[in-house]
Amino acid sequence: MLLCSLYAIILAIGYVFLLTGGIWLGRMMSERMMDDPFNDENESFMQETRLIKNEYSVNLPTRFYYNKQWHNGFANVVNPARAVAVIGSPGSGKSYCVINQFIKQQIEKGFAMYVYDFKFDDLSIIVYNHLRKHLHCYKTPPKFYVINFDNPRKSHRCNPINPAFMTDISDAYESAYTIMLNLNKTWITKQGDFFVESPIILLAAIIWYLKIYKDGKFCTFPHAIELLNKRYADLFVILTSYPALENYLSPFMDAWRGGAQDQLQGQIASAKIPLSRMISPQLYWIMSGDDFTLDINNPQEPKVLCIGNNPDRQNIYSAALGLYNSRIVRLINKKGKLKSSIIIDELPTIYFRGLDNLIATARSNKVAVCLGLQDFSQLTRDYGDKESKVIQNTVGNIFCGQVVGETAKTISERFGKILQRRESMSISPEQKSTSINTQLDSLIPPSKISNLSQGMFVGSVCDNFDEKIDQKIFHAQIVVDNDAVARETAAYVPIPDITIFQDENGNVIQTIDPVLEKKTISKETSDKLKSYMYSVVQNGSGRYAQVEGYDIGGKTGTAEKLPRGENKNVVSFIGYAPQENPEIMIYVVIDEPNAPDQSATSSLISQLASDIMAEAFPYLNITKAPAE
Repeated sequence: MLLCSLYAIILAIGYVFLLTGGIWLGRMMSERMMDDPFNDENESFMQETRLIKNEYSVNLPTRFYYNKQWHNGFANVVNPARAVAVIGSPGSGKSYCVINQFIKQQIEKGFAMYVYDFKFDDLSIIVYNHLRKHLHCYKTPPKFYVINFDNPRKSHRCNPINPAFMTDISDAYESAYTIMLNLNKTWITKQGDFFVESPIILLAAIIWYLKIYKDGKFCTFPHAIELLNKRYADLFVILTSYPALENYLSPFMDAWRGGAQDQLQGQIASAKIPLSRMISPQLYWIMSGDDFTLDINNPQEPKVLCIGNNPDRQNIYSAALGLYNSRIVRLINKKGKLKSSIIIDELPTIYFRGLDNLIATARSNKVAVCLGLQDFSQLTRDYGDKESKVIQNTVGNIFCGQVVGETAKTISERFGKILQRRESMSISPEQKSTSINTQLDSLIPPSKISNLSQGMFVGSVCDNFDEKIDQKIFHAQIVVDNDAVARETAAYVPIPDITIFQDENGNVIQTIDPVLEKKTISKETSDKLKSYMYSVVQNGSGRYAQVEGYDIGGKTGTAEKLPRGENKNVVSFIGYAPQENPEIMIYVVIDEPNAPDQSATSSLISQLASDIMAEAFPYLNITKAPAE
């Protein structure tokens, strides 16, 4: 009896506990706890959905998350002249998603262009092929030039210290400064020191001497290196014979006359030793010629220039390429020039003297600067803390992929904070309590920036007085049509050989200048002819040449052979596709077609052309007409 009573009591207590636990569990299940574990809703925000275009703009399509769904939008860089910084760790997509799009769209907008290609020819091949298809976008078609130290056959020649563009000794000092700091990156943080300035001044004096000697006949960088390597006793006698250099070199002369030969030799050696690394036939050949000048935005002679580096030889090549950079900046950052673009991918691999000043002043001269780098710490390492901060703070447009550490914090601080809703809940057997509060927190926290997926970017853009952008900040995926890019890439042609030097007998064979095309007719005339040829295929004698899915323009032709009257003809069809941006041309000819009436064979030749094009177009990845 006692055992039964004990069993009943335990059963009753268990039942009560079960009811209590059920009530508690029911409360917990009725609440949507951890509905937003990563705080996505609080940190998402509305972004720009308008497409804002002008003659300078670069517009990147985006997809962003807001209010529990994905939206289509645009990152509108309406004023690229206020500089663009593209930051991201390797593989984040900064070149593929952003820099490549800047290149293509600015070519389509008719920009003169300078592109620094760290891994030649990754960017150069894009520039060359896209320019070939869009020469009609320029009022005066530009010429394409390339500097490539690895392969002189695929390089033009250009003298970066051309005497025609040096007006006073400060230009020579600028060139010497750029060369020496690219060869000795540690000197960047020691600017002003005696043992840094001394070799720079000596090299500047040599360059200016070559400028004034025989009207600059020998003013090239190879001549400067060779002259520097002469005996200093002979060198100083020559240099100081010119009054313009006597005061410039007075410290060296005082040391020489004072018997301080050891210190003097040390100063000269600090210039000779790094410059000796640049002694090579390739550099000498390319830097001693004058195939073109560096004023790329000259209205009379616009240019598109690609300069290639090699990661395996960047310590050598960067000094020479930095000299080109320095001269280009001085020449293009002037009033009255064409709109132009400077695109520097992998900026830390080359010292770009005067970069902070270029960013600050380029806007008024229609120079768009786009800089690619992996981390802000690279800027600090290569440019020093002060100049690095100036560059970071003066860039008006910024695109940032996955970065970590201080760079992520800096970018996050740039976006500011937003008022976010916080909810907390406490559940007990007796009651449930909920508390809701708001707090100011980062709009895009560093942790989000550190974990961005490939192709995802955060950033901000600037606007103009007459083109206001309310939603300047974005956190979105940059949308790229991968299939279209793959088709375009597959159709690329390589950059042609520019110079073929010698045959087996030592004779010069051929020199090829890869001038892409020349302007033969106006764009208006071209567009009118295209419309006529499109009508021929749509409604005229070439209607049998149509291929499903493609817009084609063309013209049929019939020519009677001599002697006349014998029913012998040559019939032909010439056509192109696609209509708006032709990628291929076809010419089909039949000599004396096997037909009773040869004068009425336009349908025959058109059908033959259609059959050929239907087979060839898919194989060649010719762009289809947009679906209606």
